[in-house]
Amino acid sequence: MYKLMIVEDDPGIAEAIAKQAELWDFETQTVRNFRRIKEEFAEFSPHILLLDISLPFYDGYYWCSELRKLSNLPIIFISSASDNMNIIMAMNMGADDFIAKPFDMSVLMAKLQAVLRRTYDYSDTPQLLSHRGAFLNPSDGTLTYNGEGITLTKNEIKILSCLLESKGRTVSREKLMERLWKTDEFIDENTLTVNVNRLRRKLDAAGLEGFISTKIGQGYIIE
Repeated sequence: MYKLMIVEDDPGIAEAIAKQAELWDFETQTVRNFRRIKEEFAEFSPHILLLDISLPFYDGYYWCSELRKLSNLPIIFISSASDNMNIIMAMNMGADDFIAKPFDMSVLMAKLQAVLRRTYDYSDTPQLLSHRGAFLNPSDGTLTYNGEGITLTKNEIKILSCLLESKGRTVSREKLMERLWKTDEFIDENTLTVNVNRLRRKLDAAGLEGFISTKIGQGYIIE
């Protein structure tokens, strides 16, 4: 089941889209807090996004740019401001399509299905992971915090992904080593320690002090 996120401040339109999409077997979520779109996006981890231009606080162009830093998921603009300038601006900001209001629901659903087929038929769709305002996209290994990218090695990405997937629970050193090397044989524990310490230094330098905690004799945890 594909997950559709609807960023639309007209409750009637948002509800109508959600109801129609659910008939097409989408799991849907409409934005509740227009100041926390990034956080709601990360929590829901949608496969596709419908985005209005005129929104409270910041417009759709701003959010398109912000979300593009976190994910390459398809974004479709829906707006009554359908002049050429807005369409061109939407595409330049990274949108995959633009649908003018008012629109026919069946046409909207057909466009959603077409974009999803092009995007996901031949690819995996790992979830976006987040904590304390930091966002990790496991598909391309990008970690962002306060709008800035943090460069990680492949091992650091695997460690951080594993810890974020188990957020709030202690992850044993054995599980982390298995995640890193896909085996529990002939593994030097010192190598894991080196990787974790290097990851911590990078997180601390970016302003994420104490992001990873040690549980002595048990492993590591993101609390």
